[in-house]
Amino acid sequence: MDDTALDRITGDPHTASLYAAVGELLDELGPHEIEAKKTSLHVTHGRAFLGVHPRKGALLLNIVLTEPLAGPRVHKVEQVSANRWHNEVIVREISDLDAELREWMTAAYALTA
Repeated sequence: MDDTALDRITGDPHTASLYAAVGELLDELGPHEIEAKKTSLHVTHGRAFLGVHPRKGALLLNIVLTEPLAGPRVHKVEQVSANRWHNEVIVREISDLDAELREWMTAAYALTA
């Protein structure tokens, strides 16, 4: 049987702790659902606003916004429609879940309201 994204995340203590911390941030944002996919988790509130992808020793967060992010933390940016951008940020340590990342996640969540 193939592992799911959640199996890969929770099967490693480090990524499991990162995922738990991301979950705490999500709980602060408000109601949301987590849709488990084979290779990722989609976090939704009416529509997807965050993707969580397991990586070795890290999580890749795909933050859906109306604009591209720029900076050294941004791994990849892709325009997926006229007004939507997927912004990938790699979280390797709990300290990566800082005020800047919270701001980005809050903005993504606000787009679902």
